[in-house]
Amino acid sequence: MFSEEFNKVNVLRKVPVLKDGDFTLEESTAILLYLTRKYNTPSHWYPPDMKKRARVDEYLAWQHTNIRTTASKILWLKVPQEKVQDAMEDLNLSLQKLEEKFLQEKPFIIGNEISLADLVAVVELMQPMGAGCDVLEGRPKLQEWRKRVEVTLGKELFAEAHARILNPQELRSISVDPPLKAQMKPAILKMLK
Repeated sequence: MFSEEFNKVNVLRKVPVLKDGDFTLEESTAILLYLTRKYNTPSHWYPPDMKKRARVDEYLAWQHTNIRTTASKILWLKVPQEKVQDAMEDLNLSLQKLEEKFLQEKPFIIGNEISLADLVAVVELMQPMGAGCDVLEGRPKLQEWRKRVEVTLGKELFAEAHARILNPQELRSISVDPPLKAQMKPAILKMLK
């Protein structure tokens, strides 16, 4: 995403981005919804039932200012340790809400079948793992949910999808062009406050 080639696709240099012919779309939730509609995916991903679909939408709207905000901070924070602790405290509050409000006693967030809500949730919770932080430790309900998501997606696909984030050497080896680094610095510093 830091290359000039990527800049031609997305001037904001933001991932994810979808290029479908001459159509370009940003933002993970918008991309997932586009793909479910374009490829008429199995209905469990984004159910046609209005109330189930609303539950997926509810989770997707909630997670980006709760789970995503704090989980991504943990991936980016290296020092000082008190910043990591603050982010973990915030994330633990969000994890509690994920368990109590969204998951409850169901196998998946909206019921008996996996949905986009589960997919988005598990991806966000894998980010801190890239920093060596198992945020599901001591949360057996969420650990079992994560295992169900992994098994449903397929262990091989799950591992492939998370291989890069779980390889700290690869994350450390990413080099950023100095002018772009200077451009990104204020946004990253703001995020890390």
